[in-house]
Amino acid sequence: MLVEINAFTDALAKVSRAAHNTIEGYRRDLTDFRAFLIRQGSSAAKGGRVDPDSIATDHIRDYLAELIKTKSRATIQRRLSAIRAFFRHRESEFGLPSPAAMLRAPKSRRRLPAILQENDAAQLLESTADGEESRSALRDRAILETLYSTGLRVSELTALNWREVDQDVGLVRVRSGKGNKDRIVPIGEPALAALCLWRRRMPVAWELDGPVFTNLRGRRITPRSVEMILSQRLDQSRVASRVPPHGLRHSFATHLLNHGADLRSIQEMLGHSSLATTQRYTQVSVKRLKEVHARAHPRA
Repeated sequence: MLVEINAFTDALAKVSRAAHNTIEGYRRDLTDFRAFLIRQGSSAAKGGRVDPDSIATDHIRDYLAELIKTKSRATIQRRLSAIRAFFRHRESEFGLPSPAAMLRAPKSRRRLPAILQENDAAQLLESTADGEESRSALRDRAILETLYSTGLRVSELTALNWREVDQDVGLVRVRSGKGNKDRIVPIGEPALAALCLWRRRMPVAWELDGPVFTNLRGRRITPRSVEMILSQRLDQSRVASRVPPHGLRHSFATHLLNHGADLRSIQEMLGHSSLATTQRYTQVSVKRLKEVHARAHPRA
C-alpha cells in the first residue's frame, strides 16, 4: 500500500497542486491507517503488506472506532477525509468502487477562534515600542505588527521575502502555504515603520530574495520561534489573554469586521477559498451585530 500512497500523493502534487503540508498530512494519515490494518491482523493485510483492493468498508469502520477512543472529532474527520480522497483517486484511475464512499465522520464542534480584544492588541503592540531598541526587540515588534496588520498565517510570515513587501504602496504579496494561491494584502504604516527599523539592524545584509524575518544568527525564523516570541511578549505586556500567532490572524479579521469591513474583502485578505470559512468571524461579532440591529432597525 505504500506504493499506492506515494502514487496518490504524487498525483496531488502534480495535478491538484496541493500545498506541501497538505500532501504530507495525507501521507501521515494514510500511513497510520495502513499501520492499523497490519497491527490488527486485518484480512487486507498479509505478511506485513496491505492490498488496497482488499480493503472493505468494515475495515475503515473498525479504524474509525479505534480512533474514537483517543482522538478528537477533528482528527477523525481529517483521517477519514484522507482515506476518502485516496479511494476516490483509485476510483478515477482504475474504476474501482470506493469502500469509504458511504462513511460519515462525527461532526466537529465549531469553536469560536481565540482573539485579542482591541485594547489588548494595542497594549501588546505598544509595549513592544516602549523604547527598547535591541535587535531582538526591533525584530519582535516587526513580527507582531506585521501579523496583526496583514492577518498572515505564521507559515506565510516566516516564508516572506523582502521582494514581496512593497513599501511604496503598502502592499505585501503573500505566497500562500495553503492551496498555492498568491494574494495581495495591504499592510499598515506602523507595520511598515517597524519593518524599516528591523531591516537596518538585521544580523545579515538584507537581500530582495532573502527572508524578511531571521533569528539572531541570520537564518530564516521558524513558526515555533514566532510562537515563543508572541508568548514572551504577551507576558511582558501583561495582557491576560493567551493566543497563538494564529490568534492575531483571527483578531485581524474580527477587528476589521467590527469596524465595518465586508466579508468578501476579509475573505480576500485572509486567502480563504470559501466565504463560509470567513463567516465564522460573524459569530465572534454577534454582540456588535445585535447592537447595530437594535440601533438601526425601525422595529428592533
